[in-house]
Amino acid sequence: MAIYDFVATCLFGLEKLLGAELDALGVTRTETMDGRVYFRAGMDAIPRCNLHLRTAERVYLLLGRFPARTFTELFDGTAALPWADFIGADDAFPVKGHAIRSTLYSVPDCQSIVKKAIVSALSRAYGQQWFAETGVKYQIEFFLFKDEAALMIDTSGVALHKRGYRPAANAAPLRETLAAALAMTARPRNDVLFWDPTCGSGTIAIEAALLQSKTAPGLGRTFAAEAYPWIPADLWEDGRDEAIASIDEDADFAVWASDIDPACVALTRENARRAGMSAYLKVFEADVRTIEKPDCRGTIVCNPPYGERLMTPEEVELLYRAMGERLASFAPWQIYVLTSHEGFERLYGRRADKIRRLYNGIIPCNFYQFFKPQR
Repeated sequence: MAIYDFVATCLFGLEKLLGAELDALGVTRTETMDGRVYFRAGMDAIPRCNLHLRTAERVYLLLGRFPARTFTELFDGTAALPWADFIGADDAFPVKGHAIRSTLYSVPDCQSIVKKAIVSALSRAYGQQWFAETGVKYQIEFFLFKDEAALMIDTSGVALHKRGYRPAANAAPLRETLAAALAMTARPRNDVLFWDPTCGSGTIAIEAALLQSKTAPGLGRTFAAEAYPWIPADLWEDGRDEAIASIDEDADFAVWASDIDPACVALTRENARRAGMSAYLKVFEADVRTIEKPDCRGTIVCNPPYGERLMTPEEVELLYRAMGERLASFAPWQIYVLTSHEGFERLYGRRADKIRRLYNGIIPCNFYQFFKPQR
């Protein structure tokens, strides 16, 4: 089987978890940098990675990397890549990209150069100067970093965090890939209750249930590369069959999702139904400031309001103080809290055992982890 180069992108801070996921899928990692992991694998990695990766935003086929300090280098390097091996004479190939810490910083200019270079390469291959671009769409993406260009074809289409179970969300939705990362960090187990007491639209609880039932997050959606004729259809069929077979039908675990807002509770129930996780979730109305500890082992993972889109800063500070007082009675449960509030530990009344820097969209956050016994 031929081996290809790929790139999986992720939110900043999730690279280690994404790398572990790629290792579990049996691909060969080659490089990790902020927000992306490079790897090598056969063509079957396209369906398998798109279906199974919980923390990736997109999976790209990497056509090449080369120095690009000038527009001439960018044009020549792009034109030299084997575009005709993947893009047909009638296919569409829009271009977009990013430039970070590079001499070529104008994205529109780079976009124009890359487009012209691809047209030049395809013109040589097909003997035509004009392309209707009415066929299969191949989204081309360039990434310029420290004067090196990476040219890629997007295989995912719609970003992978859009699983398909959450067409609607509350006022401050948490991206599904980040929710999955929070759940993975908390290491959910069958004999430990997993509870999100500020569930919002239920994303953390649903991702925890998908994880514990070994349900591939991409099973409920389609991907751009399913239209690519150079990927055999049986690779997609085999990938989905493999994903279905990996589901643990006998999984025995409990996930609770609660919120003070009845509208959020109703939304969580509907999202859990669409995700096929209703059987695993207990969804109910409750105030995190007054919840009682069940008589079992448990873990709390939550993303309470930050005071940016929900509640005022003063209300949030009162909430965090009340949470600290209430959740102290849950010892020896492990507690995990994601928030952008820099004074969280002071308000909560306890220093975290570990803090991880993450990003909720463009909002820098800390993931406070309390897992050691309180002194």
